[in-house]
Amino acid sequence: MNLTNNNAVIGVDLGATNIRSGKVVNGEVVNLSKNKVPKTNDGQIVIERLIETIETTFDNHIKAIGIGVPSLLDRKNGIVYQVQNIPSWKEVQLKTILESHFKIPVTIDNDANCFALGERVFGAGKNFEDFVGLSIGTGLGCGIIKDGKLIPDANGCSGEFGSLFYLDSIVEDYCSSKFFINHYKTTGAELFEKAKQNDSKAINSFHEFGHHLGKAIQMILFSVDPEVIILGGSISEAFGFFSESMFQTLKEFPYQNMIKKLKIIKATNSDAGILGAASLCFYQKLN
Repeated sequence: MNLTNNNAVIGVDLGATNIRSGKVVNGEVVNLSKNKVPKTNDGQIVIERLIETIETTFDNHIKAIGIGVPSLLDRKNGIVYQVQNIPSWKEVQLKTILESHFKIPVTIDNDANCFALGERVFGAGKNFEDFVGLSIGTGLGCGIIKDGKLIPDANGCSGEFGSLFYLDSIVEDYCSSKFFINHYKTTGAELFEKAKQNDSKAINSFHEFGHHLGKAIQMILFSVDPEVIILGGSISEAFGFFSESMFQTLKEFPYQNMIKKLKIIKATNSDAGILGAASLCFYQKLN
């Protein structure tokens, strides 16, 4: 099916906490629905919740569905494997299931890839050919854009820097909301509100967070060498509280000429995940 940007499609962002479905027309989300990801060992319940969420934004004008999932995947056949935060989804024929239900084409990719693609097509990445999109929220997701397109790979998971070993654990445990929960016994959102009220403990928590994020960005620079890093996700809203320590840590990087050229900016569109998933329907052909 040949689709253009003015066709109505649905973009779905299946995150660690929420399922967000949006009807997208001309690059705008015109109808949005959100549900919690069920905490259950029954994978069928999650599938039913996903379908229910999509149905609230579905109508007869929808031509295709794009969906971002936090997992390994077989893009061609639309199979997702070992989905993060949905333990029951070891291997799910998601494309087949959704196409059978909705009777229209479905395209699937990694959720962090969709975030990066959404920024490339509709957001802060419009003017950049080579960048990394970092989604900092419940977890740490990374999508890589090279030559204006998602980097082609075998399983949709290039740039899983969050899973690299770091200190006593992995990078994600120090560069996502897990850091605040594990080390401060509260959420990043709560600490952000306190930081805005000049609470010293909360401000210090983001100072520490920025240091760890700076270390993660160094890993990215050694691996990818992007022109720009675009920060998105809920924790990025606190950028003003962690940026100073992040940039201070980047001064430790051995190749300072790279740091001088590197741009680190915030995402401009809170719906980048949905828009990127919708873009899969007509922009990306990786297989």
